[in-house]
Amino acid sequence: MSKAALKKESEVNIWRVKPAWQGRRQLAAKLHVPELVAQLLYNRGISEWQEARQFLQPSLNDMFEPQHLTGIDTAVKRINRALTDGEKIVLYGDYDVDGIAGVAILWHCLKLAGIQVDYYVPHRIEEGYGLNTKAIRRLAEKGAQLVVTVDCGISTLQCAEMAADLGVDLIITDHHQPEDKLPKAAAIVHPNLPGGEYPNKSLCGAGVALKLAWALAQKFSGAQKVSSQFREFLISATGLAALGTIADVVPLQGENRVLARFGLEGLAASKDTGIKALIEAAGLTGARLDSFDIGFKLAPRLNAAGRMGHARLAVELFTRAGAERAREIAQYLESQNRRRQKVEKETAAQALQQVADLGMDSRQWRGIVTAGQGWHGGVIGIVASRIVDKYHRPTVVISQQDDKVMGSCRSIEGFDICQALEACREHLLEFGGHEMAAGLSLKPDKIEAFRNAFNNYTCQHLSEKDLIPTLEIDAEIDLTELDLKTVEIIEHLGPFGAGNPQVMLVARDLRLMSPPRRIGSQSEHLQLHVAGGDDHQAHLRPGGVIRAVAFGKAGWEKKLLDADTFDLVFEPVINRFNLNITVEMIARDIRLS
Repeated sequence: MSKAALKKESEVNIWRVKPAWQGRRQLAAKLHVPELVAQLLYNRGISEWQEARQFLQPSLNDMFEPQHLTGIDTAVKRINRALTDGEKIVLYGDYDVDGIAGVAILWHCLKLAGIQVDYYVPHRIEEGYGLNTKAIRRLAEKGAQLVVTVDCGISTLQCAEMAADLGVDLIITDHHQPEDKLPKAAAIVHPNLPGGEYPNKSLCGAGVALKLAWALAQKFSGAQKVSSQFREFLISATGLAALGTIADVVPLQGENRVLARFGLEGLAASKDTGIKALIEAAGLTGARLDSFDIGFKLAPRLNAAGRMGHARLAVELFTRAGAERAREIAQYLESQNRRRQKVEKETAAQALQQVADLGMDSRQWRGIVTAGQGWHGGVIGIVASRIVDKYHRPTVVISQQDDKVMGSCRSIEGFDICQALEACREHLLEFGGHEMAAGLSLKPDKIEAFRNAFNNYTCQHLSEKDLIPTLEIDAEIDLTELDLKTVEIIEHLGPFGAGNPQVMLVARDLRLMSPPRRIGSQSEHLQLHVAGGDDHQAHLRPGGVIRAVAFGKAGWEKKLLDADTFDLVFEPVINRFNLNITVEMIARDIRLS
């Protein structure tokens, strides 16, 4: 392949290097860190010394007291009354990781207080998201007197009315966008209600559950400072809250980042039989867990229960399961996840073929809508994400199961998918979600009209430039800046995720120190050893030659061999394999210099 062809292919991505900050030397001196770290802090909106120090050294004390959360005092009083009167409480959770983790947090808290408590999780395909009237009626018939929702309920007005008619009190804990009219409930605990003053508007469902558990622990302890038993529980529960926080892709900033940071440590050290079984099944026993492990290893296994079967098994894993049962469930989730991967691959192939057949990969289409009869409703959200990754366009994937039609939506940065659905409301039965992800339902004969309306809206609100993926790069550096101490400090900027992206750097005019080597079970990855193009003594200095791994980029091999020097965008990481600690690079993109 020619150099011109390599240059053209690399321009699929726009490289946007953030400008150097003039104050980075001064901040670096105050913090006693390299200037690169000061630049990375500035890129994350942090320029003041005290704020930077807090970011680098977070504490659980940085979390907000639960009393700041709207509706929490009322909820605590109603639950305490249930304890006094011996009422039956049912936790009604969503079927995703956030809902599963939140239900588990409140279940353990109420059990610790001696309250009779059960849980209910709807079937993803048969019942759909959130509260439904059949479930409320069934719970009432079984004696439920108080239903506490977790990660759902804020938009189900009809179900709330039915619960009241059946004599069931409803406490709603949720974080999704509220409608103009709020449901009738004994209490609504939500971080973003109109008039609310809670500082963290992006708390996830499990985070809201943790705050309610904290407030209940204070009530049951009879003091602001909880008892040692509840304190131990709350610290352990940060692990479950971290699962929900990272899996639900809320911004890892402020309180959310603190929760994720300490929760990840808690998960790795957890003595809970369910958590240990899940970590073991994922092959992560003894590992330092990070956001990647949650997002791509633990969360998919938990979500597989709801996607391919019933999520109540995942809740059982974190609540009632003993050690033997926990291992059994974890292995079942493993098999379900493998099945999910197979179904997802088949569905994605059909959806991508439909994109090509209908010409939705052309410039005339800036929003993609695919639909298939019999596509499994549990995987369409993942398939939508795959299409977004490939075409960088807002995408809706619709599953038709006879007369039941449901869709899952994924977006690109800067495009609010819910606003797009609002503009197409006339073609839909129901819809809801976040700026980046949503769900919908519609009638079969409305699919084509919705597809055209959705594309019309995206064409009006997205330019051709918006459809080109952009690599946001924190800084341009020389490889000599990547010493072990610097990269260790960079690790402290994590956990990385939404709102706190992985550090991305670019080094220019690099050269190969040895031929690239294909690695991986199918030789799909590429291993490189690189040095600065003008550093001819690199091989003589410790750290002068750095190993880089390009996942899924085996196709780079010939291109790199044809290049004299090249620029590389990468994430700096530390490899601790077999206690041999070295700085490495995760390669993300290349260009000829």
